[in-house]
Amino acid sequence: MKHDKLFILLFLLGTLALGIVVGCTAGVAKYDSLAKCLSANNAIMYGTTWCPHCQDQKKAFGDSFQYVTFVDCDKNAADCNTAGITGYPTWIINGTKYMGVQNFYDLARNSGCLATLENSTNAAAN
Repeated sequence: MKHDKLFILLFLLGTLALGIVVGCTAGVAKYDSLAKCLSANNAIMYGTTWCPHCQDQKKAFGDSFQYVTFVDCDKNAADCNTAGITGYPTWIINGTKYMGVQNFYDLARNSGCLATLENSTNAAAN
């Protein structure tokens, strides 16, 4: 009986320790650094919530999309008109428009975040 209680106690402590380790490492999404670098370098994604291509771009970033500067053209039509947005998604990076879903390499290269992308990719591989 004592062994059963000891086993249960050790099992619970082990489960708790594993939960703490997993919880502490799950806070940083894969592309946080890239998304933050894009925003710091004034890269802006213009789109809408109903646009399927915009959703594809958001899904590519996963949880890291929260750090991307995003202008919802349904809620900010004046900003999108001023920027000359005619389709979604459109990225404006260093004054140049890039229409459609963009891959991470092109976004990083065009915004000066290539080293950040390479560091994110290397960290994810380890």
